[in-house]
Amino acid sequence: MSSSTTTAAATHDHYVPVREDWLARHSEPILEPALPIVDPHHHLWDRPNWRYLLPELLADLNAGHRVVATVFVQCRAFHRAEGPEAMRPVGETEFVNGVAAMSASGRYGPAKICAGIVGHADLMLGARVREVLEAHIQAGGGRFRGIRHISVWDEDPVLMNPAYNPPQGMLGSAQFREGFAQLAPLGLSFDAWLLHPQIGELAALARAFPETRIVLDHVGGPVGIRRFAGRREEVFAAWAAAIRDLARCPNVHVKLGGLGMRVNGFGFETQEAPPSSEQLAAAWRPYVETCIEAFGAARCMFESNFPVDKGSYGYAACWNAFKRLAAGASAAEKADLFAGTAARFYRLDLGG
Repeated sequence: MSSSTTTAAATHDHYVPVREDWLARHSEPILEPALPIVDPHHHLWDRPNWRYLLPELLADLNAGHRVVATVFVQCRAFHRAEGPEAMRPVGETEFVNGVAAMSASGRYGPAKICAGIVGHADLMLGARVREVLEAHIQAGGGRFRGIRHISVWDEDPVLMNPAYNPPQGMLGSAQFREGFAQLAPLGLSFDAWLLHPQIGELAALARAFPETRIVLDHVGGPVGIRRFAGRREEVFAAWAAAIRDLARCPNVHVKLGGLGMRVNGFGFETQEAPPSSEQLAAAWRPYVETCIEAFGAARCMFESNFPVDKGSYGYAACWNAFKRLAAGASAAEKADLFAGTAARFYRLDLGG
């Protein structure tokens, strides 16, 4: 879906379009095809000119890697068209739970698709958000695991997701924190999506709520475009320092992936052919290794961020790249990075 209808997108399309003919220009053998994988971050949606529902997801999951379970993360899919505004995101959980029920029938393969569901609730509602959270839990059929309330903010509006307009410093506001305080008592986690200059704000939130489980999406959003273009070493140093500080919070985990978005500035989508897993691993290595060193494998999980990242590379190459990056890990560390950490964090039952 192009965001060309927004003011910000006049100079920047947030999403890289998926070009199946371009993706078909590269293929490679699957590495370690027997390694169990939990993909803890993907979306489903039906947008103008961009459909990614169960058939499209299955096509990627069946690319050759052994994906045993997935976690759906909110993306404004199928919100209710009517009713109180605060309750409309519950429609997304109802939809995804239906997909999970289809998968649980076994008719679509052995993978437990959408075994965990992360939805959206407006935490700026303060304590009133509890009613919304309880509705999500009921709609999730035992699969609802947490909330993502996107907090991406920057002085440059082009860097912000055009679908979200959070206030500056939202994570530190009393109103947001009153809503955030409702998560832990209900056993819910928080997915954090922000840009690298905001990581310190998340660390402050994590320290204020040590009982709430938090996962940082997409290695913390290192930015490589606009005023950050051409400053990768400088950005990396600032990002790495913030990551190491955040890792001191034992309630925080991190997702390793999501680096195929325009905001990261790698430009994979500009190549004549899609990048190979070797190219991806080389570009991602500093970020992945820094996160694993800071958090430990037991608090790190590889993620696809599909279909968002599908504009930059294919599913098979993505997970091959992760396997290359984990080549030096022990068996226990590899098990955590690819499945164990995600299964524990999202409380997934991977039994038969």
